Amino acid sequence: MEKPTRRGNTLSNTKQSPSRSGAFDQAASPLAERFTQSIDVDSRLYRHDILGSIAHAKMLAEIGLISRAECEQIEQGLKSIEADIDNNNFPFSINLEDIHMHIEQALIERIGEAGRKLHTARSRNDQVSTAMRLWLRDQIDRSLELLHELQSAFVERCERDAQIILPAYTHLQRAQPVLAPHYWLAYCEKFQRDRERLVGCRLRVNTSPLGCGAVAGTSLPIDRQYTATQLGFDQVMRNSIDSSGDRDFVIEALYCWAHLGIHLSGWAEEWIIWASDEYSMLELPSAFCTGSSMMPQKINPDVLELIRGKSSTLISSLQALMILVKGLPTAYNRDLQEDKIHLFRAADTILACLEIAIPIVRETRLKTEKLASRLGNGFVDATTLMEYLIKRGESMRTAHHRVGELVHLARQSNCSLSQLKLEVFQQIDPTIDVSVYDVLGVENAVKAFCSFGSTGLEQVQFQVQAWRGRLATQRHPVD
Repeated sequence: MEKPTRRGNTLSNTKQSPSRSGAFDQAASPLAERFTQSIDVDSRLYRHDILGSIAHAKMLAEIGLISRAECEQIEQGLKSIEADIDNNNFPFSINLEDIHMHIEQALIERIGEAGRKLHTARSRNDQVSTAMRLWLRDQIDRSLELLHELQSAFVERCERDAQIILPAYTHLQRAQPVLAPHYWLAYCEKFQRDRERLVGCRLRVNTSPLGCGAVAGTSLPIDRQYTATQLGFDQVMRNSIDSSGDRDFVIEALYCWAHLGIHLSGWAEEWIIWASDEYSMLELPSAFCTGSSMMPQKINPDVLELIRGKSSTLISSLQALMILVKGLPTAYNRDLQEDKIHLFRAADTILACLEIAIPIVRETRLKTEKLASRLGNGFVDATTLMEYLIKRGESMRTAHHRVGELVHLARQSNCSLSQLKLEVFQQIDPTIDVSVYDVLGVENAVKAFCSFGSTGLEQVQFQVQAWRGRLATQRHPVD
């Protein structure tokens, strides 16, 4: 059955794969060609395949396996192919399986015999792995750049929201009062660990497999360090067997992105709740909300819900690739062709989530009046009162019990702790004096915090300044 021709977005079966040598006594089955092709997935690697091929050609010229003139022909031919793909003017064929075969065949057609020499001392195994590492390195760098912007958006909010107090929750119950910047920096800390994981992952991604060949290396006197340097790799892989079928660098990247996605999902969930009428703590920018097809009053947090939902895509991509490789014998197996589906899907998903999270963080408005009117609810100053009693010599457990009694009395009287009369406090401890009111109320409770990393004003200001300095030194992805 005839396949469609693709020019840009159309496919054909008009060419024979150069990977089929003279050892075959039959032409490839059209069914097999359709089943084994991956060009509809891996065509996006074309720039990185060409980048690796140019470096490989230069190395072959350096060691004398091709001439300088042939190297120049190859480089110019590859650049012309890149330009055609850029302009959506390049024919793709199912018979040529993948982007690597397409580029090689097009090069041979354009420059002749010199194009046939490009694959010297190289297998598609190390070629594919090289292109994937180069592509993945760029995606990691982009995700690090976006993470930097997201952290910066939270830090920028700290000055705007410097004096705003929020209720912090545990078990979705009001727990203690905190400064809004303390919350924003909590997100920054989570994302910083994600950043550090990605930076570590990038170190392991940035290792060159080029020149490892199919599985055993090559008997030709190549210079692998030359190509590694040309391509910006930090080092070369040390074992050709390991290099041939290694995909743990992809799995590690997917894990880092999945973990980042979980943190994004938690943030999205929190702001979805805070934006509800029941909490009414913040107002999301309407440009990132949607309406209802039936209920005209609805302003729904669909973008945040999708960020929350897309974290499942990141997790499933990681799981799928781990399942793919778990039973493979050492070195290359064709199963690995399926890795790019999961890699590309995860990369697209995390970058999209990060890109849209940044303006949401920047443009969301806290409902300061509503927050202030309800801050006293929930006895969020109870822990500070307990610690006041501890400072006066009470044991922690005794103070804990006595404050619980005071909370019970305040609930019965339908008032806050700060509204209880002094004689009520003195019923549980006759030595308590009017100084007790200095720690009651949310503002006083926040002022009382002093431990490193706490929500005390001085501590938060110190952390905000530290974050500004940290972000200033992390402008480059690998800083």
